[in-house]
Amino acid sequence: MNAEETRAPLPTSAWYIDLLDEAATVSLASLIAGIVQPGDLLTLSGDLGSGKTTFARALIRALTREPELEVPSPTYTLIQVYESTAPGALKFPIVHADLFRIKEASELAELGWDEAAEGALVLVEWPERAGDSLTGDRLDIAFRIDAEKGGEFRTAALTGTGAFAPRLAYQKGVQDILEQSGFQNAARTFMLGDASTRTYERLTKPDGSTALLMFFPPRPDGPPVRFGKSYSEIAHLAENIRPFIAMDHALLGLGLSAPRILAHDVSTGFAVIEDLGSEPLTDDNGPIFARYAEAAGVLAKLHASERPRAIPGATGDTYTIPLYDSEALTIEVELLLDWYVPHIAQATPASGVRSDFSDLWRDLFTDITATAPTWTLRDYHSPNLIWLEDRDGTARVGLIDFQDCVMGHPAYDVASLLQDARVTVPADLELKLLGLYAKLRRSLDPSFDMVEFARAYAVLGAQRATKILGIFARLDKRDRKPQYLVHLPRIQTYLKKNLAHPVLAELKTWYETNLPGVLAPPP
Repeated sequence: MNAEETRAPLPTSAWYIDLLDEAATVSLASLIAGIVQPGDLLTLSGDLGSGKTTFARALIRALTREPELEVPSPTYTLIQVYESTAPGALKFPIVHADLFRIKEASELAELGWDEAAEGALVLVEWPERAGDSLTGDRLDIAFRIDAEKGGEFRTAALTGTGAFAPRLAYQKGVQDILEQSGFQNAARTFMLGDASTRTYERLTKPDGSTALLMFFPPRPDGPPVRFGKSYSEIAHLAENIRPFIAMDHALLGLGLSAPRILAHDVSTGFAVIEDLGSEPLTDDNGPIFARYAEAAGVLAKLHASERPRAIPGATGDTYTIPLYDSEALTIEVELLLDWYVPHIAQATPASGVRSDFSDLWRDLFTDITATAPTWTLRDYHSPNLIWLEDRDGTARVGLIDFQDCVMGHPAYDVASLLQDARVTVPADLELKLLGLYAKLRRSLDPSFDMVEFARAYAVLGAQRATKILGIFARLDKRDRKPQYLVHLPRIQTYLKKNLAHPVLAELKTWYETNLPGVLAPPP
């Protein structure tokens, strides 16, 4: 058996579309124009008169931004090349080929095929005449006439092969979720993403109503790092959209302002959700006290009552919120050693130093994990909170990031809010808001113990600061997102403040001995 016979088959994805008339074929061409790139191969199959040339003409006009461009069928010339200087046109050649008169694949070389196709988008009608010359990464669109449904009715079977498979699957997922939500005719505006793998687009209907298209692609487990488990599995990070859907419904059930979900598909990771706007809890001077106070009130409300670990899932099943256990908390702080120390501090921690670091943290987490847990949203800070002026009370705080929710100590989210990684919360404001949270908690739960809470607040504030130093270094080194490095001095300041608590004395000594630069005054 030779290598050709043992080669793994290329991945494929399929999409079947009804084309009611020629206008529908033109619309399909406009859709495909949005996903093609230089070097792509599109093969157009189907009988004479099935719509191949109509599609190719519409696609070329869309890509060249020349709606009246003359695009004859290249039946006799075999190959026609188009380039456009029109504003907005794609700056690469488009090769339109019709191989109907080709007898053998070897004739392609005589036509100068390779030279014409290099760096171009290639559209080929009658690709079967080329034999095996046009296999590999490609998008094939097979048109078929259905005489029983009328003279103009066609069907198009789109098959993405190889590198085109995920691109076609993505586009199909978008179209399906937009139709399901009623936003198929909406204008789409890309929104800047965050540090996660999620992407967002704002959808605007002709009547001005809006929603957000969220794409939360399922991600496979990474390599095992401990106990045969990946980092995300140990740290309890959401690997698909299911936790988001479940927590969204749970938070709405408490009267909190999570976005309403208009449509979702857990298999693809697409959802259309309510647009809560973009009004922040901050202004040019930093945190707005009244808005941060309301955000603290949300946490007091959330923490004052026992919260269930098992909640309704995305597909009628039950979703079990993971525990924020010692292993999860520990592997997060070890990001400092994995990324910050080698990349920012330009050092390599010895195995004994690393072991001491982890052991100190595990000892601190003993009391933390013994406390009755509650819903810990985990990224409860200003970039993920939206101010909703037209609502009342705690409903004025919009929540958009909670897919990584765990059952953890209530102090974690309070530290996340009041020691904001991207916005400086002055020490006096932090103390004032902490007192407000304690007052609200005590009014709802007379058994609330502020001394124990303050101890946990210092430990988890230090844990979060340590983790984020590692995450932001990783975003720079691995993900090429250096913009997060500007926040490191602020996080170092938070860490130094937390380490001043007596419960963290031994850990502070470790930092002073092994990583003194972290506690040095920031530049």
